[in-house]
Amino acid sequence: MPILSIRHLTRYRYRNPVALGEHRMMLRPRESYDQRLISYDLHIGPTPARQTNVHDVFGNCVGVAKFAGRTRELTFESRVRLEHTPLPAFADMDGEIETYTGVLPVAYSHDDLPDLMLSITRQYPDPEGLVDAWARRFVRPSGKTSLQTLLSDMTQAIYAEFRYGTRLQGAAQSPLETLALKTGSCRDFAMLMMEAARSLGLAARFVSGYIYSPFSNPTHRGRIGGGHTHAWVRIYLPA
Repeated sequence: MPILSIRHLTRYRYRNPVALGEHRMMLRPRESYDQRLISYDLHIGPTPARQTNVHDVFGNCVGVAKFAGRTRELTFESRVRLEHTPLPAFADMDGEIETYTGVLPVAYSHDDLPDLMLSITRQYPDPEGLVDAWARRFVRPSGKTSLQTLLSDMTQAIYAEFRYGTRLQGAAQSPLETLALKTGSCRDFAMLMMEAARSLGLAARFVSGYIYSPFSNPTHRGRIGGGHTHAWVRIYLPA
């Protein structure tokens, strides 16, 4: 089974000594049936006056660090080793690809709806319905629309019609900005697809992690962004 090692380093340098506020870190990967955390180590410099861990509303582990005094440099370095055995999309536990039969409109169960409402609710204004119109492109004008096909087509359209641009700072663009600019970073594309999926009644949420991109020789660098942080969308589909 593949064992992956991740080193994540963030360093801030300041012209003059500064006092540090509370910092929150989401660097510890989540564990699941296809991912087992072997080891996790986090080094912070200067050493925090107080360091704790909490869970957020989604069950993610969040590190909280508080500092005393002043410093010219702040460093976060995490090292992770994990066992990662992902399956292809729509595959069962044996790796066999199954045909997903879900179609629009989406019918979530009454038991799931209360927990899913936050992920279904739109987060950005769309007064002229531009995001709605973009999402409707992938819905068949007549007959049933396969959710599997719709989401695949939407993903491919973002890849084909938008230009990727590295942007390491700042919040994600609004979906309307991304539609207008036709360019963005992975988090911008994730926000666009989230809002498009939500406009069709799907529960969608933002996910962050890393791209693993193996290469067979030193001259082959793998896919764009390989080895770096990444953002994508997770959509809950009814069984």
